[in-house]
Amino acid sequence: MRHFTLLLLFCCSVAANYAQPPGTPAQTLKYIPFEVNADSSATFRFYAPNAKTVTLGGDLKAVKSEMGADSVWTITTSPGLNPSVYRYHFLVDGNKVNDPKNPMVADFRPMVEVVPKNKALFWQQKDVPHGLLSIVYYPSKATNTTRRMFVWTPPNYFADNKKLPVLYLMHGGGDNDTNWPGQGKAGWILDNLFAEGKIVPMIVVMPDGSIPTETFAEDLGNNIIRYIEQNFRAFTDTPHRAIAGLSMGGLQTLETLLKFPDKFAYVNVMSSGWFANRPGIFEKYDPLVKAAAARIKQTVKYFIFTTGGASDIADKNNDLTRAVFEKYGLKSELSKMEGGHSMYVWRHDLYNFSQKIFK
Repeated sequence: MRHFTLLLLFCCSVAANYAQPPGTPAQTLKYIPFEVNADSSATFRFYAPNAKTVTLGGDLKAVKSEMGADSVWTITTSPGLNPSVYRYHFLVDGNKVNDPKNPMVADFRPMVEVVPKNKALFWQQKDVPHGLLSIVYYPSKATNTTRRMFVWTPPNYFADNKKLPVLYLMHGGGDNDTNWPGQGKAGWILDNLFAEGKIVPMIVVMPDGSIPTETFAEDLGNNIIRYIEQNFRAFTDTPHRAIAGLSMGGLQTLETLLKFPDKFAYVNVMSSGWFANRPGIFEKYDPLVKAAAARIKQTVKYFIFTTGGASDIADKNNDLTRAVFEKYGLKSELSKMEGGHSMYVWRHDLYNFSQKIFK
């Protein structure tokens, strides 16, 4: 039987109509807001005396919800949750409400971390040398604005003058550049792998992809890469660049690869692909893949599509998109780790992909 403890992530989002201000019963009433049960289900609690229904939204779904005599609703998920981080909110009579018991810090959305007791996971903080996670602002000609990104550099980066390869790592839709370092625990994953000698020293760039896909591809190809190579100790050739992205970030990975087919040697499309139900989308991209195929064959050393298996909402799109590349002789690996469209899967994707590149 698995037993779990909880780490509440410090998060923030826009206040909803039902969210109570400080000092109201929702915050002063003493109840346990979240706990993980012996069957690996999760139980949430929410004070809402006048509500007719309270359930969950976000990454988790409720199978049971009832109000107690103290007007605190108890909402329980299905059992068997994977150890991971989950975004959530309450739906109070259909209205989206943030958890008033969840601490708030800018740039994160309310989420909970399901963590097993007495077991160190590859994405948890460990007593190892830590890299530097920097917040970087750069001029974007693609948007005519100043934009932001996070950059991880390995331990001892400033102790020598060696150039390093670069991985460009994109988040999914609805998130921003805080997603991989925050929810994804990218820094700790990389710290641990580096300490174990499983990855080569590299720079990992996590941009803000919350702009249209084609604009982002232009920004990455023409602005971000140039900025990194001018301001960090980075190699400036194709064999020392990798690109990866999850969900929407996977679409941006594909867009950038097709627009700049000679810039990357390693590619990971995570839980993504062109939408099978969108008319004309494959007719648009098929000739673009065909046109870029010869250059991609020459430059890409390692190409992989990954999904969270049959329960991943992008699984079908992933397969169909991969088939277009296969059609033009662009072979790729395929990994389907059951876990759905979730950070549980994407953390594993980063863990695995980062060990394959620049070797």
